[in-house]
This record gives sequence, C-alpha cells and structure tokens, in this order.
Amino acid sequence: MKTKFAHIDTWVFDLDHTLYSKEDCLFDQIEDLMVAYMKKALNIDETTANHLRKHYWQTYGTTLSGLMVEHNIAPEPFLAAVHDIDLGALSPDPALATAINALPGRKIIYTNGDKNHAVRVLAARGLSHCFEDIFGIEHAQYTPKPQRDAFEIIFQRAALSPQNAAMFEDDPRNLLVPHEMGLSTILVDQISTQPHIHYCTDQLTQFLHATQA
Repeated sequence: MKTKFAHIDTWVFDLDHTLYSKEDCLFDQIEDLMVAYMKKALNIDETTANHLRKHYWQTYGTTLSGLMVEHNIAPEPFLAAVHDIDLGALSPDPALATAINALPGRKIIYTNGDKNHAVRVLAARGLSHCFEDIFGIEHAQYTPKPQRDAFEIIFQRAALSPQNAAMFEDDPRNLLVPHEMGLSTILVDQISTQPHIHYCTDQLTQFLHATQA
C-alpha cells in the first residue's frame, strides 16, 4: 500500500459521512431542517418539500443547488438554517486524528456543506488541527460536487496537482471527476466495483495507516 501512495502530497477529505459515521444521524437533522425551510420558503406541504429535497439532490448534486436554480433561493440563509444542528452525537476520535496527521503532505477538507459547518464538525471530532485548509461549497461559487466546474475551482484554489492527490468520499458519484482528473480515489463506508473508484474501505483509520505501512 505504501508504494501505491508514495507519490501523494495532497490528501483531500470530504466531511459528512466520511469523517464521521452515518450512524451518528446528523443528516437526519439536516434533512428535517431542509424540509422545514422549504415548506416556509416555497409555501408547500411537507410531503412535497421532502420529494423536492430528494429530487434536487439527485438532479443537481445538492438540494441547495436545485433551490437556487429553480426558485432563486439565496444560499447563505439556507446553509445557516440547515446546519444549525446538535452535534452531541459526535465524539473526538484521537486514533483518526493520529492517522491523518501521520500522512505526509497537505491535508484539506472539501465539502458540499459550508465552511462553518465543517469547522463545527471537525471541532466535535477533535480533528481541527489535522487540516491545512477547509473548502466549502461557497468557495466553489455554490457549484456542488459532482459537477466538474466545482472540482476545477477548488483544486485550483488549493493549488494541488491531481496526479499527486488522493480524495476520500462517501458518495461514489463525487469521485468520478476526480478520477478523470487523475486523483487517486477512495470510497469510504461503501463497497463499489465502479472503475472510477480505486479503493474502498469501511475502516478509514486503518486504511490511512496502511497507506504508510
């Protein structure tokens, strides 16, 4: 494994469901807040709001992007509202922090959430000191993964060389463009045989250690 990652000098991590488990159920809270926001902003019932939430996520990459395109919803108030969640389910993970810090080179966060949400989650996980930079959807001009423009904007801002970078994600579709650009791709907490995914792991800490062993 070490030889396969010897060329990597930049490690890109998604945030939600990558640096904490789906079992922590943070997205249950976020989805509920999305539905509540949409009900009020669009004057629709809960069933319709929940249907649109899913439809926009599947069609545009994020619910927010669908709301911006189809309803001209301003992104900042929406993001502030849906990320106003209780992080009590999260706990520090010293083993994961040690594994991330042991990686040679730069470590950055790239999330479809906003930077403020990432800062809060990383603090709750005891990972704030692990990353050189945090890029949220606002840094991609609110263009979401998996759109190629989003990756091009963020990777240019991060000044990374795709051939010398690896990306960790929980959503397979968000690894297609990085693969095409030349990054090593690692799918977290799922198994996939799709050709654009180089590695899969359900044990991120152990996988990170293996890249150095």
